[in-house]
Amino acid sequence: MTSSQWPAAPIKGPEGVGVAREGGVLTLTLDRPTDQNRLTRDVLVSLQSIADRLRDDGEIQAIVVTGSGTEFFSMGILNPAVRASYTKEQILELVRTANRLYDAIEALPQIVIAALNGIARAGAAELSLACDIRLAAAHATFALPEALWGGFPGAGGPVRLPSIVGRARALELICTGREIDAAEMERLGLALSVYPGDRLLAEARGLAARIAASGPLATRGAKRIMNVRNAGGFAAARALSDALRHELEWSRDVDEGMAAHRAGRAPRFTGR
Repeated sequence: MTSSQWPAAPIKGPEGVGVAREGGVLTLTLDRPTDQNRLTRDVLVSLQSIADRLRDDGEIQAIVVTGSGTEFFSMGILNPAVRASYTKEQILELVRTANRLYDAIEALPQIVIAALNGIARAGAAELSLACDIRLAAAHATFALPEALWGGFPGAGGPVRLPSIVGRARALELICTGREIDAAEMERLGLALSVYPGDRLLAEARGLAARIAASGPLATRGAKRIMNVRNAGGFAAARALSDALRHELEWSRDVDEGMAAHRAGRAPRFTGR
């Protein structure tokens, strides 16, 4: 696949992913505005297909991932209301699908920039962690709220977040589910820079274009070296995450967390 086969004008597929190319930069837009840009199974599969094509693309050098509109980057994959329509096995398969995709995005030879144009929550926040660089609109927020629902982030949050913000802060954010604003994201190093919302995409594409103008052997080599440096510990942590996620999904606590959220009451967790 060469960049000439990517559309120069933005298009939207049935899976809710917009695709547009400008030179060596590809912009992917999570485009489900009536559903808070949710990462449905179809969206995840569509992004996986794009990632598979990009792996061998020698012309695209940088990728921007953003959301449509100004409110949501994406609400994520699952929340208590959405979960109610899935079986536990379907939930586990969704998480496995997301993990395969996020691992593939992290392993891409191109530099991937997440442009957080609004709320990034749960599985969408984890998608941004799989990207190499995060830029945020001034009104954007970031949260991993799963602990409030009796669970933990299952698509790489506990694996990737500590290397970005440090172990203690990662534990605090994951174990409290606290939402942070763009200013704190920048202070913690989670966002490289913060911009007014109307400038975010232009700034992200500008950075991507500067990267794409550099030598591809240099940019791809630098990313490959960093990925190899982190590979050993990452693989073990991801395997443990998958094993614990399976146990969690069949626990009483996760059922209680979902039920409490839907009922608007405080959950009564028992640790079982």
